[in-house]
Amino acid sequence: MSISAAQVAELRATTGAGLMDCKKALEATAGDLAAAADYLRTKGIAIAQKKSARDTKEGAVGIAFSGDKRSAALVRLACETDFVARNDRVQALVAQLSKQVLAQGAADVPAQSLAPGIASGQGTVGDLITQAIATTGENLQFMEAAKVEASAGIVGGYVHSNAKIGVLVALKAEGRPAPDKLEALARDIAMHIAASQVSAIRPEEVPAAVLQKEKEILLAQAQESGKPAEIVEKMVQGRINKFLKDISLLSQPFVKNPEQTIEQLLAEQGKALGGKLMVERYVKFAF
Repeated sequence: MSISAAQVAELRATTGAGLMDCKKALEATAGDLAAAADYLRTKGIAIAQKKSARDTKEGAVGIAFSGDKRSAALVRLACETDFVARNDRVQALVAQLSKQVLAQGAADVPAQSLAPGIASGQGTVGDLITQAIATTGENLQFMEAAKVEASAGIVGGYVHSNAKIGVLVALKAEGRPAPDKLEALARDIAMHIAASQVSAIRPEEVPAAVLQKEKEILLAQAQESGKPAEIVEKMVQGRINKFLKDISLLSQPFVKNPEQTIEQLLAEQGKALGGKLMVERYVKFAF
């Protein structure tokens, strides 16, 4: 049976598989598009099983925003090589995954049925990734996802140019600041977080495990000084205070203006925009 270029193009648009794979699938199924899609899916599962043991140390992140910028999604997808991470197919996949999470939430993503408008809209997220494995020839692993919503404000985001780091920031605003200026500020703060070591928004929110580990390290260092216990205690407390300041977002110098902390930036912009501003939540994914 002769397979037309139009049939191949239609199957490729539906599945994302390569031209030759689509042609072979149509030939194997006598031109039946639905059967050919199932054929490709089966082939993809077999390929995925063969590649599932390969290390996935590289990858890419993707972001999607709602139309009103009140919510956004961030996903992280791992692969084997940086070359494939920068591949258009993988970049398109992380964009699809982020839209999926925006629509369906971040729980049990691989098992979710594809939302309308995501690829063919049929099957699951896991199926979509399996198809991509067959197309790229590398093991791909869904790593994590988050959906962030602003209770009264906007969600801004930033993806570094190499797609290795992505950040979402929910900015809460009192009053009615201009949405475009609020969005730009949220993006600037997201960019700051991407470039910085941030463990919490405020010192009191630093995870207890992080704080305890740092205390143990600093105590061991201070005890080596041979100073009295009361002096050691003061040394450790002083260093802990500095540590908390260094890793807490609000007290960090803003990367675009080191003369100003993030807290001061929020106060300044809030005054200029006519309402108090605060960072409600942030999420950072990175490779």
